[in-house]
Amino acid sequence: MQATEITRRNAAERRRDTLARLGAERDVWVSTAHPDHGPHQVPLWFLWDGRAVWMCTGAASATARNVREEPRIRLSLPDTFDVVLLQGEVEAYPAGDVPTDAADAFTAKFGWDPRTEQGSFLYLRVEPTTVRAWRGEPELRGRVIMRDGAWLG
Repeated sequence: MQATEITRRNAAERRRDTLARLGAERDVWVSTAHPDHGPHQVPLWFLWDGRAVWMCTGAASATARNVREEPRIRLSLPDTFDVVLLQGEVEAYPAGDVPTDAADAFTAKFGWDPRTEQGSFLYLRVEPTTVRAWRGEPELRGRVIMRDGAWLG
């Protein structure tokens, strides 16, 4: 196995790359926890609106149940080398109450509109309070690129 040299990015470069990935990717790992049922992790489609992540899940799902009890959440993009972790709190919207612009953008991205489904769905909005991003060990130092909802660098 050949090692690949990693060029260490500064905070501004990490922010730029993270925002590009949030705008382009479609899947995110969603980690929640419930005081009685413990941790739960599931992949969901997501939309980045420039400020927050929007996801949608069944209203009776373990994810929905967990965020109703404990709104703190962690999200991660599905790459173990180019790591992006987001933390925040969920704002939950039943499909009938979701802001139209967010639901329309979600539908445009995925070609699926939960508002038209027979089942009950819950939209989840997470505005990150903390973002960590790194590529390999050389970037572990300085991996926090957002703290308390403010981008660093």
